[in-house]
Amino acid sequence: MKNRLLTTILIMSLTLMISCLSACSDNEKTDETAGGGAGTETEEMTDETENGSDNEDAAPEKNEEEVINMTMKINDEIVNVTWENNESVKALMKMAAEEPVVVNMSMYGGFEQVGSLGTTLPSNDQNTKTKPGDIVLYTSDSIVVFYGNNSWAYTRLGHIEDKSKAELQDLLSRGNVVITITAE
Repeated sequence: MKNRLLTTILIMSLTLMISCLSACSDNEKTDETAGGGAGTETEEMTDETENGSDNEDAAPEKNEEEVINMTMKINDEIVNVTWENNESVKALMKMAAEEPVVVNMSMYGGFEQVGSLGTTLPSNDQNTKTKPGDIVLYTSDSIVVFYGNNSWAYTRLGHIEDKSKAELQDLLSRGNVVITITAE
């Protein structure tokens, strides 16, 4: 009787593990490291996560590109950001249109600045490999700006286009910063 019960539990556990593993996308590798803050840094970043899906059955993306007209400053320096066209950015833009979104950021892990929004935004976290300049939403309520690489589950918000890796490191790695996001 004990052996049958143990066998049943083992089979159920293996079935659950297999179904969890099969839920991962075929074209993404998961980073199974544990960590705190906004994620755990990984050393080798050769593949960039794509924002789209290779699944032909997925609903087609809208061809209409909504213009995201937001400005972001790091301390007093305006940076040129290409914003994603997703529900998180739309919600952030709505907030920033009402009043500037000011986020006090803190350095974390030697590769990112993290700050709480003080509210939650809609999110669609996916395993993501970040690079310097990426701006992401973490746990629906924090913004992360990268000056190094990382891999974790985030919702992409945008990317700083006008700064090199060295310029981003200089801007973001010398202590806590304040970001201000405004929308017209």
